[in-house]
Amino acid sequence: MSSENSQQAEPAEVVNIVKVTVGLSNPKSPTNVGAVMRAAGCYQVDQVLYTGERYGKAAKFQTDTKNVANKIPLKSMSSLLDDLHPETKVVCVELAEGAISLPEFEHPEQALYVFGPEDGTITQDVVDRADSVVYVPTVGCMNLAATVNVLLYDRLAKSTQRIQGDELIRSSRDNRNNLVVKGKY
Repeated sequence: MSSENSQQAEPAEVVNIVKVTVGLSNPKSPTNVGAVMRAAGCYQVDQVLYTGERYGKAAKFQTDTKNVANKIPLKSMSSLLDDLHPETKVVCVELAEGAISLPEFEHPEQALYVFGPEDGTITQDVVDRADSVVYVPTVGCMNLAATVNVLLYDRLAKSTQRIQGDELIRSSRDNRNNLVVKGKY
């Protein structure tokens, strides 16, 4: 065999598609960002992005009790809409007139979920670029971390992903929890 004909195939490039991104617009509270990171870990978010400088100044407080930031990137961005994969749909989550109620919303496969700050709202230019705007139907508004948890749970509950059973419970609960339901079912 000549060396001209014995070319080795190069390994295929591995591309990690980011399916779920949480985007925080100028978050104020490190406690809420820590709680968002914990939710990101619970609901298999690929990355969390944030804009603004307020969180960075307050981030010296460690609020991520499960150290999710070691597994899920938390990145500062000048704009949440920069460098999006073409298939990613932008979904703003806000109490905005004309928004879709979360129970009626069908989640896209690849999504950037944008949440406004604790003391403000998502900017109009971001809402104008969104593929969808949804709201959580509550009386009054929830805090940032609570809203992220509700939205991500809704995404999981509506998905075809099978996440249930005792093995999941054992792997998810605190190591001091050995509770078993006996004879009720």
